Amino acid sequence: MNAIIALCHFCELHGPSVLFHTQAFHSREPQGLDAESGEESGSLASFLSSGRRSRSQSAASSTSSVSNTPKKSETCQACRSVPSGHPGFVSKDPDTKISYVSSQYPEHPQLFSIVRQACVRSLSCEIVRRRTDPAVLSDDVAEKRLRHLLLEKCGTQGVPFHNRVCPGREGPIFFGDDHWGHVFSHTFFIKDSQARGFQRWYSIIVVMMDKIYLINSWPFLVKHIGEIISKLQDKAIKVYDQEQNQCPERARRMNESFMAPGDFFRRQRGGDHFRPLVTLTKDDGLFKWLHQWFVWVLKAGGNRMTEKLLEGPPTEDVLIDMEKQEETEEGFIKINTKPMPSPDQPTATEELQQTSPPEAEEAGAEGDADSTAPVFTSLRHFRQIIGSQGFHSIAHHILIGNQIIIRGEKRPTMESIINVLKSLLPMGCCRIVPYSATYEDSWKCNFLGLPLVAQIPAHVMSSEYYVIIDVLSPAKVQQTLEPDVFFQYSFLMTTKAQLPEKGPAILQKIELALENENLSSAVVDACLVSLKEEWMNKVKVLFKFSRAGSRSREDTLKLLQVLEATEEDTQMLKFWMTGLSNQHRTHMLSSAISTSPPM
Repeated sequence: MNAIIALCHFCELHGPSVLFHTQAFHSREPQGLDAESGEESGSLASFLSSGRRSRSQSAASSTSSVSNTPKKSETCQACRSVPSGHPGFVSKDPDTKISYVSSQYPEHPQLFSIVRQACVRSLSCEIVRRRTDPAVLSDDVAEKRLRHLLLEKCGTQGVPFHNRVCPGREGPIFFGDDHWGHVFSHTFFIKDSQARGFQRWYSIIVVMMDKIYLINSWPFLVKHIGEIISKLQDKAIKVYDQEQNQCPERARRMNESFMAPGDFFRRQRGGDHFRPLVTLTKDDGLFKWLHQWFVWVLKAGGNRMTEKLLEGPPTEDVLIDMEKQEETEEGFIKINTKPMPSPDQPTATEELQQTSPPEAEEAGAEGDADSTAPVFTSLRHFRQIIGSQGFHSIAHHILIGNQIIIRGEKRPTMESIINVLKSLLPMGCCRIVPYSATYEDSWKCNFLGLPLVAQIPAHVMSSEYYVIIDVLSPAKVQQTLEPDVFFQYSFLMTTKAQLPEKGPAILQKIELALENENLSSAVVDACLVSLKEEWMNKVKVLFKFSRAGSRSREDTLKLLQVLEATEEDTQMLKFWMTGLSNQHRTHMLSSAISTSPPM
């Protein structure tokens, strides 16, 4: 994830300040940047040493371009995270050749300015009024004045507050522009028994230049940065409760205020009341823990989304896959990915589980319990077990759109049959119910898995548009000498359809590819993709031809001849039209309307 993540703090003495940040360095990036000399070094050691050198130079020279970094005299304990001279933290990813470096400030002056600007905005002017809060509504004029002063101080008078999403001073918010970068900010409070109001104000920000990527990462960042904040607040609450039990601060302040001289509060501010976050949580390894969390967020956030390089126009399967993506109410695209382990549980793994209706789970409990059920690995494997004649008949039914019903006791076996058979069709033509306790109509699915005891309606059994494949386990058949994992299994096919002797042309080419033992499975898969794209292009031509107006049978036959198709392919072509993407349908219909002659 090409971003910078930072922890910020609002100091009562120095204002908004950056406490801790983490950024990623690729192996080919110049990792040592010195603004004075322009030196570059390729190692992290030289990068960290140059960072310490630039800090010392910035403290000595007011004209240095790196002097934006605050001097030690300009910061208090609450504004510092790592001790002076501490090199920071480094984590290396050997797989991606990326190093994650954590320190208090970014060493590059331009990056420091960007992070500093985001820090100031996150802890000052990026606030939204909670309209349902009576306390806010009662002091509306004062709030407007405060907002105007904040805007004048930060120089952001043009910021549209009505676009903010943070309901008050706590919570997530998004802001930014193309010049200063786009920022995800989550503000929060930490309990402190010696602070005004008994709490300190912090924020965690994620800064990056890619606005779209950051917006699509919103749900991920809200969830996991919220976890970090919750853990920090829990640590601080425990310390706060202990201190309050030992010496209640509120009662002490009230007692001292009655006996204090006039300059008591001015002298009191000179005490140690600006305590660092390590003290508030009593965790000496806090920033090491934050480094681990920030590294995980950057790495997991980058692995969530990957770019696909298209070497040409997107295929119909790609368009169908894009149309099936779920859009949330907030306008984000929901993407199912394999979750990464969290820093607290690095060895824990999570798996996406598919849920089924309760009655389906009860009916298939026996089949799911057998983990040794054999499965089909490829279309060629299925053809070898079923036989060439049986495969020819089943594939013919699939290509023309008839419903394939698979019944059996072993659910993994039935699902493997569906997985290999669906490769014969374009993605848009596949409507799959892998397992159901009762029969589903053909308009809902053309691939259906049922338990062996499931009842099929009589009208289905007598129709020619259905094929039933019964997978019989060894307990119900006699022993055979079949040298395969399906030894002792048998398959029974039932149908009322009378198929023509000559099938679609694409079926003949598929069978030739499967018969050729010199072709590997990868080559056969590539051949299937090529054949499906070839015939989907013919389907597109026929679809536009049929929507252009009424055509005679002779015109249709001439078009089929041009497309090198025959009447045996007509039924398959009509079924494949149903698998066209909505985007292509809309485009074809609009072009047909625009090119039609006026009445």
